[in-house]
Amino acid sequence: MKPQYLLILIALTAISCNSKPRVIESEPAAAGQADAGSIPALEEGPLVADASPEQHKVVVEEVLNADKYTYLEVTENGEKFWIAISRREVKVGETYYYRGGLLKKNFFSPEFNRVFETVYLVSEFWKQPDGSGLAAGDPHAGMEGGATPNLEVGNIEPAPGAVRLSELYANKEKYNNKAVKVTGKCVKVNPMIMNRNWVHIQDGSGDGLDLTVTTMERIPLGAVVTLEGTIALDKDFGAGYRYDVILEGAVLQ
Repeated sequence: MKPQYLLILIALTAISCNSKPRVIESEPAAAGQADAGSIPALEEGPLVADASPEQHKVVVEEVLNADKYTYLEVTENGEKFWIAISRREVKVGETYYYRGGLLKKNFFSPEFNRVFETVYLVSEFWKQPDGSGLAAGDPHAGMEGGATPNLEVGNIEPAPGAVRLSELYANKEKYNNKAVKVTGKCVKVNPMIMNRNWVHIQDGSGDGLDLTVTTMERIPLGAVVTLEGTIALDKDFGAGYRYDVILEGAVLQ
């Protein structure tokens, strides 16, 4: 086994054994390394260790703005630590939410001439609680006059030609690499990660069945939609961001 894969495996095993934020640990940044080169482009990919990382609620204690990134000292359940996000306006004393993260140790920032003992690089960071399920600045945030969407999922009738999720999951090999149409309620949206929207739909046909869909469509939370795309199995986007079943390149029908 290659050393880099062994390190990732060890990190993931350690992470799964505790209740800490699920993160991938990066190699320490070398002293003198520039911020722009040492932090991954947060907008290019989800920095998370699994497909459903837990949500964190933090209070901002200090804000340091660099050229492209904002460093935040935050408190969660009495514990202080640093996170880094794409540069934006964040207010000290206010509450924010985030998911996932990439852990870097002994990270040197030349802009501030300091070493952060640990810092979590976070791509999903927002102001509203998870009732909206959207990152700050997303056009769907605050829709319907700020009302919380109804995310209850009953037994949703599929559109003509649509496959129910219970059938899809029970016979996933049958649908691998094939165009499939599904109908369901949008219960979660992660907008514009890796240049696409990540939508979770459920149709009530099985306990806890949830299908992740990648799409360029702008789908609001709570909407019942029919989407058609291509099914892929065991899809791995790296950093442990892996799906047993995923519907890719979906378009609204």
